[in-house]
Amino acid sequence: QVQLVESGGGLVQPGGSLRLSCTASGINFSRYIMAWYRQAPGKQRELVARITSSFLTTTYGDSVTGRFTISRDNTKNTVYLQMNSLKPEDTAVYYCHANYYSVYWGQGTQVTVSS
Repeated sequence: QVQLVESGGGLVQPGGSLRLSCTASGINFSRYIMAWYRQAPGKQRELVARITSSFLTTTYGDSVTGRFTISRDNTKNTVYLQMNSLKPEDTAVYYCHANYYSVYWGQGTQVTVSS
């Protein structure tokens, strides 16, 4: 059974930081391209960041470039999203995504940026 379990979400003030984690089980994690997506109320789900399996190439959405950093630890089957300089518009449910021959999603973790 495949599971992607996110953690680290919460309430943070504008300008603050959070680190999200996603731990996978039931897959050969090191082979998977891992990504974070987010969905705000009334908006489409959008790519936040992606990291490849072999060369650790990263891709970021335009709105988070320079503020967010994606990384992975294949020994822990975990992908991270370090989020700095958070803005109210970063408020959303953040989803972990795994892609190889199959695609899997986590259940999501809420991030709220508000004073």
